[in-house]
Amino acid sequence: MSRHPGWPARLGPLRAAGGVVTVRSVRLRDAAAWSRLRVRDRAHLEPWEPTGEAPWDMRHHVSVWPGLYRSLRSEAHKGMMLPMAIELDGRFCGQLTVGNVVRGALRSAWIGYWVEKEVNGLGVATAAVALGLDHCFGPVGLHRVEATVRPENEASRAVLRNVGFREEGLLKRYLDVQGRFRDHLLVAMTVEEVPGTVSDRLVRAGRATWS
Repeated sequence: MSRHPGWPARLGPLRAAGGVVTVRSVRLRDAAAWSRLRVRDRAHLEPWEPTGEAPWDMRHHVSVWPGLYRSLRSEAHKGMMLPMAIELDGRFCGQLTVGNVVRGALRSAWIGYWVEKEVNGLGVATAAVALGLDHCFGPVGLHRVEATVRPENEASRAVLRNVGFREEGLLKRYLDVQGRFRDHLLVAMTVEEVPGTVSDRLVRAGRATWS
């Protein structure tokens, strides 16, 4: 079975306003922390995530994680995904996922992320995405990374702006969120747009420091 270049991995550390941020491959023992944050922060997370078939609490019960973990790890081993955990000062506080990795002439993927409510606005997601992008453009060998975000999601749009994504257009009725197909903005970045690293850009802008 082939392995994804750059996975498993440990990225960082990078210090943001909220503390020291690292990004690492997901682990089976993340179950309790993952479930606790997802259930507790439902009101913070659900408005921006795809509609699920089962109720939120059922989909995020601790018993769900082992099967989800095995699925994520399988996709990583096939070279199609990088499923990562975000840590703040050494504790699990969210996830960073690089998915739909395409090789050949395209060499592209999408990136997605979430962090717990209490660290929102403290630069944690921004630092994690910067580390993830540098990993994509470095060891993983990608040329382009894109993301989608609802126009109403100002916090996530700020993260994407801060790391240097540019908007490419509006995807009409793109994704089913909370039972309706919602418009999403498409943003992207290619390796030619990153002089040095994305993390360096954050440090120069005063949004992070090397830890």
